[in-house]
Amino acid sequence: MTTEIRRRVVLVVLVILVVPLAVMVALQSETDPPSSTGDYLDCLPYKTPTSVAGINRFVRSTRATPGFAGGDVGASTQLSDGRSLWVFGDTTRPAGEPGASMVRNSILVMGNGCASVLRTADNGPAVPDREDGVGYWPMGVVAVPDEEAGEDRVAVGLMRVRATGQGMWDFEVLGSSVANFVVPVNGTPELVGVTDLGPDEPDLARPLWGAAVEVVGKHVYVYGTSTPGGDYVFGYSLHVARTTVDDYLDESSWEYYDGAGWSRDASNVASLIPAETGVSRVLSVFEQEGSWYAVSKQYEFVGTELVIWKADSPTGPFVSTGPVAEIPSGKRVFQYMPLAHPGLLPRKGTVVVSWSVNAMDPEVVEQNPVLYRPRFRRVTLP
Repeated sequence: MTTEIRRRVVLVVLVILVVPLAVMVALQSETDPPSSTGDYLDCLPYKTPTSVAGINRFVRSTRATPGFAGGDVGASTQLSDGRSLWVFGDTTRPAGEPGASMVRNSILVMGNGCASVLRTADNGPAVPDREDGVGYWPMGVVAVPDEEAGEDRVAVGLMRVRATGQGMWDFEVLGSSVANFVVPVNGTPELVGVTDLGPDEPDLARPLWGAAVEVVGKHVYVYGTSTPGGDYVFGYSLHVARTTVDDYLDESSWEYYDGAGWSRDASNVASLIPAETGVSRVLSVFEQEGSWYAVSKQYEFVGTELVIWKADSPTGPFVSTGPVAEIPSGKRVFQYMPLAHPGLLPRKGTVVVSWSVNAMDPEVVEQNPVLYRPRFRRVTLP
């Protein structure tokens, strides 16, 4: 089902945990004047950290700012104008702000000397819930420049979720979706539409497409994760489909890798990494200098190791190179969902990786929202 949405959105000042992918340019003083609905574009200058250690100091030292106290995920993409766009999952708002204290997703834009969070008139999520209450958690994000239009087309891979209770783990995943944004050069992101891929079906054995996305030329490689469940299977298997940039939202155009070639039959999709030794539900897959890398925490939440799998092609075979960092969970805090940022402080032969941190007790996050922000580390590529 596709819901076409065309609405103006608001950028509000935010200084938080990440840095842009390019050197900041001079702060622009021109802003959009407030409209009759109170929309406005504001900007706060900041000094860009120049090292991963500086990023982590920035994360720890920055207190709650308008629109953002903490959040998980933190996937990023580079915009053609030099700015970077980041997507976050469950995002806590600072105390005293109108609306809900937590929204299911948010978007951060950094660049031109500004750090800004995308805000709507009702202070809700960047991608709104469906009318039936089903909401969206972001997974990955990719931007494709449209030079003729003077903008970027941004696709955000989404996990479609429905609450089943009031607890932290009281939810079920119904499938995957895609949100489309357009971002004019040096302008404000605008939500164009949300497309739900496939029916609502809480089946973990069905690949959750969009767990990672990589664009190479005109091809879009869409990675999905699934698990058969059962005893002693804690990870997710990895699968891949491909389409083109223009046909991304048309599932009938997708081809699925079946282990020998590309097929239109989704039921025969092959596992590139088996679930028994598998990845997290959401991960990063990217190409760099002819090699392909999958970055994830092995065995999902019960695992302790950040692992990189390497391949010569988008279809694998992906071979584990062993752990590159330890990110264990404890009794009070759990660490999860490592994501790679190839364009962030790039250095040959390495990649900067972030991962999410959360507390078992929600009150811990309420008292210390800085805890609920990603951490960053540079790792060596095999």
